[in-house]
Amino acid sequence: MIRLVYYLALSLLVALGAAWLIALPGTVEIAFGSWRMSPGLGTALFVVIAIIVLAIVLWAIIRRVIGAPAAIARANARRRERAGVEALSDGMIALQAGEFARARMLARDARTKLPDNPAAQLLEARAELALGDLSSAREHYRALISSDRTALAALSGLYEQARTQNRSAAAITFARKALAISPSLDWASEAVFDDLATRGAWADALDMSASLPARTRAQKAAKKRRQGVLETALALAIEETEPDTAYEHANKALKAIPDFVPAALVAARILINRGDTRRASSLLRRVWRASHHPDAATLYAHVKPGASALERLKRTQALIETPDSHPAAAIVLARAAIDAYDWSTARNALAPFVRKSPTRQMCLLMAEIEEGQSGDQGKAREWLSRAVNAPADPAWTTDGITSDDWAPASPVTGRLDAFEWKVPLETRAPTRAPSQATPDPLPAPAEPAQTQPQPSS
Repeated sequence: MIRLVYYLALSLLVALGAAWLIALPGTVEIAFGSWRMSPGLGTALFVVIAIIVLAIVLWAIIRRVIGAPAAIARANARRRERAGVEALSDGMIALQAGEFARARMLARDARTKLPDNPAAQLLEARAELALGDLSSAREHYRALISSDRTALAALSGLYEQARTQNRSAAAITFARKALAISPSLDWASEAVFDDLATRGAWADALDMSASLPARTRAQKAAKKRRQGVLETALALAIEETEPDTAYEHANKALKAIPDFVPAALVAARILINRGDTRRASSLLRRVWRASHHPDAATLYAHVKPGASALERLKRTQALIETPDSHPAAAIVLARAAIDAYDWSTARNALAPFVRKSPTRQMCLLMAEIEEGQSGDQGKAREWLSRAVNAPADPAWTTDGITSDDWAPASPVTGRLDAFEWKVPLETRAPTRAPSQATPDPLPAPAEPAQTQPQPSS
């Protein structure tokens, strides 16, 4: 309704303007040869305005006619571009959906319609890589690598192709080139870093890890732990050749990962070699209380070079006041007592655990106790037999393998910080049948320690 009112008001104003223009007083004299005209002033103005408007309309029509071929060409180009973009979009969807043959077909269609768009060629290369047509994919990537816009995407594709073909050296070469272009590129940084860790180039890996960005809280925590692991790896590698430098790296590792057992063992060994037994003992005592790792307690017992087995037992007893608090404490104390021929202490340390479900190492220690204390070969064999099916003890474990010593990376995959101190799942013993006989773990009461020659070490 309001629009109609506006239209009527505008029409009225135009009509009033035309009437006012025509009614203007005065005349205009127009002479052309023998031809004379004397129209009114308003009429002459109206005619002039009408001629101008007509000329404008005619020129617009003529321009449309003249420019029709170019307009048609532009319309076709726009329609072709829209079809190309649609094919490119459908191709990306098909690639993500796993329809690689359809993705390649759509990519080729997009390349035909969008010859200057590198995304279409990149899509075709990705589809060919997924289809296993590696030679064609490589040619596309090599063509894209010359452009600054597509160089990183091409290097990423070449890296993936090299990994698919198990060409590790070529893959790392492409990753290094991508890293040179963009130092913050995540996939290239991880690839180069993993290569350094796999080769054991700990110093280079440590420098590179320090330069890698960490944006979120989780990334910062992961970077801090990675730094600690690398510091430990470097300390372990140069412990014998450069002990002072190794000690500095071990301390840095302990600052990054407090009570990290591998780093603490390196630092403690270096302190022992320096003769600084007080600091070594303090460090090992702290790590033992935090982790209950047997290696920390064992090294604590041996902190004084040349100490006798009885002296090592006394140090172990000072460290482990309640052996029944943890299985590792009982095992370490029993081992030290057996070395000192203190059979009753060894038996009593294991007693709370062998009554329930002794581990493999506990069974082996009980076999030593039976043979050493009473010379009972039968009970010793029973314990050895029981050890075969007993639950495994914790060990450094990764990728289906176990190790007595920690290593910075997995020997199977090269993954950094792969070893964990835990019970290997694949070695868990099957449940023993209830009817199967087991030896009595604790003959009562425990006998006093027999007098036997004490070993010197």
